[in-house]
Amino acid sequence: MTVAPEFTAITSAAELRELLGAPMRRAIDKERVTLHAWDREWLAHSPLCLISTSDADGNCDVSPKGDPPGFVHVIDDTTIAIPDRPGNRRADGFMNVLSNPHVGLIFLVPGRGETLRINGRATLVRDAPFFDEMVVRGHRPALALIVDIEQIFFHCAKALMRSKVWKPETWDPESLPAHARIVKDVQYTEETLEQLETHYSEANYDKKLYGS
Repeated sequence: MTVAPEFTAITSAAELRELLGAPMRRAIDKERVTLHAWDREWLAHSPLCLISTSDADGNCDVSPKGDPPGFVHVIDDTTIAIPDRPGNRRADGFMNVLSNPHVGLIFLVPGRGETLRINGRATLVRDAPFFDEMVVRGHRPALALIVDIEQIFFHCAKALMRSKVWKPETWDPESLPAHARIVKDVQYTEETLEQLETHYSEANYDKKLYGS
């Protein structure tokens, strides 16, 4: 990236540390490599995970995975499995994992400011005995992402507190146009607005959450 002349770029770790200072001791000490009982409990209450990946060239992607709370299967103290559900079949993150297994995960619990972060190496599997435990609404996942944990810790609540993301009184979803309108305006499509509204309706989404 070319930095504009009026920007003051940071180009070294030393320069960054001079600006931010050294990390707090508790921020270093909180790192672990195995699941604690409270980590397992957090996963049991989390309905949403964000998965970051990159390909062999460093091109990045972040994908959300959501299901009823506890959808992540704990295999053992250093391994978890995340089921896949029907989607648009782009499989950006999965394609990345095939060339670069490193992944970063953030698990959220509604109403809680803290998040659970897990970093590790991922493998795609198309079947395993525990798949039967990940059935939702009759849907057995076609594949799952297995993550061998290399680092785990809780992230403090400051970012979510600043955002007020769990405060309904700050929400204003109607300030944005419907998704169908956005799609019609920003991407090429021969579909009419009415067709897009039907496709992106909540009722149509619900029919396809766990099947075609």
